Amino acid sequence: MVNMNEFTKLLNQVAERFLSVEHSARPHTRRADEGVVRDSAWLRAAGAAAVALRLLIVLTVITGVLYPLAITAVAQLAFPAQANGSLVTANQSLTGSLLIGQANQEPHYFWPRPSAVDYMAGSAPDALGSSGATNFGPTNATLATQVRERDSAFRAANALAAEVAVPPDMLFASGSGLDPHISPEAARLQINRVAQARGLDPAALAVLVEQTVEPPQLGFLGQPRVNVLKLNLALDGLQ
Repeated sequence: MVNMNEFTKLLNQVAERFLSVEHSARPHTRRADEGVVRDSAWLRAAGAAAVALRLLIVLTVITGVLYPLAITAVAQLAFPAQANGSLVTANQSLTGSLLIGQANQEPHYFWPRPSAVDYMAGSAPDALGSSGATNFGPTNATLATQVRERDSAFRAANALAAEVAVPPDMLFASGSGLDPHISPEAARLQINRVAQARGLDPAALAVLVEQTVEPPQLGFLGQPRVNVLKLNLALDGLQ
């Protein structure tokens, strides 16, 4: 007959051995599982990094090399003058660009509109490309002083009557400071001065001004305007 005390003692011994073996085996199993997880995560991260690197290389080639080259080639073939800055030459020398105004206060030339950056004249090579306005508000005292001085100078130079209004583009600088255009009215008000300085017939000069008036783009974008550089080059061509 089985002694219950001995049987219970035997079960306890077996349980103690089993728990001891399981306890000693678990750390190794856990470390092995953690190693597998780490290896799997590293492989996934490496794969994602490889895909991202390949994508970076492909997009760099497409958007950083192929696209600029394609656009440059199309521009050079279809619009070479515009692509190279709309440069103008006269007497085999570079005169300027149709896109950038030039400072000019000579009596025998048409004047451009004011520029807050003096059209970059005299800028150091490393400063070229800077453009902008004064950012003065409509109540700024400095702006008011500048407008009065420009109004007086334009009136005196062109012998304007008191009732004649000076066009706003001759009183205020453009937002870029590089605007190459003036309004047709601003050009018309300068006809007598230029004609007198050059000894030309004002009527003939008025015809030249009207011939250089550019209509709004596409017939409705912007206002009629006169490119001052083109007008002055045409003016030199009269003599």
